[in-house]
Amino acid sequence: MGAEPSHRAGRETVVPVEPPPTRWELPSTSGDDDLVAFGADLEPGTLLAAYRNGLFPMPVDHLLGRATDLAWWSPNPRGVLPLGGLRVSRSLRQSCRRFEIRVDASFGEVIDACADPTRPGAWITPGIRQAYERLHRLGWAHSVEAWTPDGRLAGGLYGVAIGGLFAGESMFHATQRWGRDASKVALVALVELLRADGQVGRLLDVQWGTQHLESLGVVEIPRPEYLSRLRRALELPLPPVFAGRVPNEAH
Repeated sequence: MGAEPSHRAGRETVVPVEPPPTRWELPSTSGDDDLVAFGADLEPGTLLAAYRNGLFPMPVDHLLGRATDLAWWSPNPRGVLPLGGLRVSRSLRQSCRRFEIRVDASFGEVIDACADPTRPGAWITPGIRQAYERLHRLGWAHSVEAWTPDGRLAGGLYGVAIGGLFAGESMFHATQRWGRDASKVALVALVELLRADGQVGRLLDVQWGTQHLESLGVVEIPRPEYLSRLRRALELPLPPVFAGRVPNEAH
């Protein structure tokens, strides 16, 4: 990877803070549809309960084609990246050497870049952004970032870490030439971080499989299998890089 994952110095450490529980009854995932419910809220307790039950939020607006209505999803099949199945091409391995990896150094910039409304399929609303900023401050949401040698954020990803689950939400790479492959580099780094202590059974959830993700090793599994793996993963400890850390303040 070149440089080892680095972090800003001088931060205090604390375990993630468990928020008040959600006031909502979570919907059943026994049906066949990916979309399982509308409504509720984006409070930290609601989000964590959703992830622990195989759900995640993504706004939709069926009438106007805009991301406005809060919806809850449980894809069937579900896209996951086996930690031993990541495919790293020779060119991607070379790209990994060109970037420095940082974790939670610039969470706000990462989610802003992922939320760029000019991106195809943009879905991250201001409400979604604020919700994950809150999770970040509580120690549950994290970013993995690829930085150029001259200190530019070239790409990255963010998601939610609960026990042995990392639920990937979105990733981006800069359009400038030095940003080429940067999001993939961040993904390679994330897999390395999840495997760093040799713990077996961690789960990297990518929601849906796409042709691009499948080229990196993502596979799709039936929902019952995903939920079974999820239950086991939630019993595992956090990866060391996410355990007992206070993220930087939102930018």
